[in-house]
Parts: sequence; C-alpha cells; structure tokens
Amino acid sequence: MPKRILVGEVAKVVSPETATVIVTNVKAHPLYKKVIKIQKRYIAHILPNQTLNVGQKVEIEESKPISKLKKWVIKTIA
Repeated sequence: MPKRILVGEVAKVVSPETATVIVTNVKAHPLYKKVIKIQKRYIAHILPNQTLNVGQKVEIEESKPISKLKKWVIKTIA
C-alpha cells in the first residue's frame, strides 16, 4: 500500500526533532453545498539535516510510528 503524502504549513516547531503541521482541505457540504474549510493538525518528525520555521510549506509522508503521536515524517520543504 502506498504511503500517503499531505501538503501543509508548519504551525509550531516543538523541538529540534518535532513540528506541528496544519493541513487544510476544502470540501462542499453534502446537503447544502456550502464550501467548508477543514483543518487538521499532524505531529511530524524533522530529519537531522532539516531546519524549519513557522509558516513554511512542507510535504509530510506517512511512516511507521516514531512515538506515541508521531506517525509522519517531513519529506520536503517548499
């Protein structure tokens, strides 16, 4: 099964190894057809050679569990 890749924005750099990424999706309400913005936060692992700042666009990739909450790795920084 392929790994999921999501694009989001860095909301918080918790430590040198951990960041919080917000992924925003836009979808229409099934009945009323109003466009709704849905945001979800993911805890992602930062690789040793990466430096991040709040507000940067990043791609996160699904991985095996690294800790209790970290199941995503930052793949590329845009």
